[in-house]
Amino acid sequence: MTRHKKPPSLFPGARQPRAPLADRMRPGTLSGFVGQEEILGEGKFLSSVLSARPLPSLIFWGPPGSGKTTLARIIARETDAVFLPYSAVLSGIKEIKDALAELKKGGRADERPAILFIDEIHRFNKAQQDALLPFVEEGTVTLFGTTTENPSFEIRNALLSRCRVLVLSPLTAAHVETIARRALTDAEMGLGKPETYIEPDALRHIVGISDGDARVALNALEAAVAIAEHKGLGNVDVATAEEALRRKALLYDKDGEEHYNLISAFHKSLRGSDPDASLYWLARMLEGGEDPLYIARRMVRFASEDVGNAAPGALQLTLAASETYRMLGSPEGELALAQAAVYLATAPKSNRVYTAFGKAMKDVRSGGSHPVPLHLRNAPTRMMKDLGYGDKYQYPHDFAEAFVPENYFPETLGQRKYYQPSEAGYEKTISDRLKAWWGARRKPAK
Repeated sequence: MTRHKKPPSLFPGARQPRAPLADRMRPGTLSGFVGQEEILGEGKFLSSVLSARPLPSLIFWGPPGSGKTTLARIIARETDAVFLPYSAVLSGIKEIKDALAELKKGGRADERPAILFIDEIHRFNKAQQDALLPFVEEGTVTLFGTTTENPSFEIRNALLSRCRVLVLSPLTAAHVETIARRALTDAEMGLGKPETYIEPDALRHIVGISDGDARVALNALEAAVAIAEHKGLGNVDVATAEEALRRKALLYDKDGEEHYNLISAFHKSLRGSDPDASLYWLARMLEGGEDPLYIARRMVRFASEDVGNAAPGALQLTLAASETYRMLGSPEGELALAQAAVYLATAPKSNRVYTAFGKAMKDVRSGGSHPVPLHLRNAPTRMMKDLGYGDKYQYPHDFAEAFVPENYFPETLGQRKYYQPSEAGYEKTISDRLKAWWGARRKPAK
């Protein structure tokens, strides 16, 4: 008789008293879950999932500490499914495939549905994600994956198309406070303290510092109570709460979606001429660990794209800010970035160079290779001169104000007008000058 290796079948629920507070306080039922009202309750997304058969594969997408893993475990419990938990950081795809192969061969003693749970599934590369496809397609398992990253960027299309995406929102301050108070007073799995054991200001500090992350709040609360007990204090005050968690853990991942969200907010604040919002988003990125030189590069781009010739000095200033940061580093060099950001936000704006260049590129890409007119060609040899290269070229410096109404476009393309300067800043001066030149070009040649 062949004996099959039994796959892992750890089911959510067995919490150890000595486990971290955040793990001990993980609710086992939907009635104990706090937050995510937009997907919970009668007629909401999750109720339809729980009643669906077979159970659909799900991707839980949301910020840290919003309840992704907890909801996955609750669904497994509510549907009486075998729960196979893995971490994309700690587990290898071979280990998972071996366990799934055993399931496929009938290695389980019961016929309950099986849920393959992969925490941080976005950490798996394309090949690893593809390896899961056959098992999901054949119905060997239902896949549950959690991710803090946008699934449309991080999950393979073939896998994502077989899943439903459950979007979780950051917990509100009220949600986090409810969870913290419950953990403080719970005598069985929590800390078993009266609500008065923590001062209101200290609790507000912990709630605020969590940034919507229940795990951060519970870790801070547990540490604060331990510090207070170690020092023989009667309760947790603000100083103890600050000692437990000294700085705010900002929601930022410089390799993920929030990276693009914040740089977008920064760019749009600059374009919208709001120096204060620009400084806020700059500070958010710097405090979150963004590469300051990346921000500097984006401001250099902005100087050409959104300020342009309305304030030509913007390009020089942003380049100087970038070089200043290279020389000084953090934190001193960050002031130069802030100076450049305020300048860009308050400078007159024009995207006319950006749009003009786009029109020129469109003509080039769609119109083929028009020949250079003979009068514009270089003629370094006698043969080329005999062929008419450079013939009848008019040297602008031989004319008044160094201008001559010449055609510089290919004859087969005809003259184009791409750049139409605005009336903002220095670009108004350019506009007046070009109007005079354009008028001269329209006059018959003498």
